[in-house]
Amino acid sequence: GRTSSPAAAAADASTPPPIVQYIVLRKDLGQGMGWPLGSLCAQAAHAAVAAVWLYRDHADTAAYCAPGAIDDMHKVVLEVKGETQLLSLAKKLVEANVDFKLWNEQPEDYPTCLATRPYPKEQ
Repeated sequence: GRTSSPAAAAADASTPPPIVQYIVLRKDLGQGMGWPLGSLCAQAAHAAVAAVWLYRDHADTAAYCAPGAIDDMHKVVLEVKGETQLLSLAKKLVEANVDFKLWNEQPEDYPTCLATRPYPKEQ
């Protein structure tokens, strides 16, 4: 959008975009398979922490986890219908060179969730 003054434009330009981590859960785990909410939350937490750890050396991850930013984390949680859609999304993310972690519940090796590393929102 347009800003009303050069000062406002300069202020907008100096504010870094928020850094966001995206988490995608399978909807069928809760609705079709009866997983309790706590189990679904655990899957999201596992994937999010694993993605942050895997990409801990990336500048965006460092900024996301910086002491001054830790209380201002942004996450977007989305859903897909089931395993087929989750694996299809994972394939598309690989093709688009998006860094993420596909979480597989163990010991079953069952894909439940994925999380990206933190990315600037405009990406």
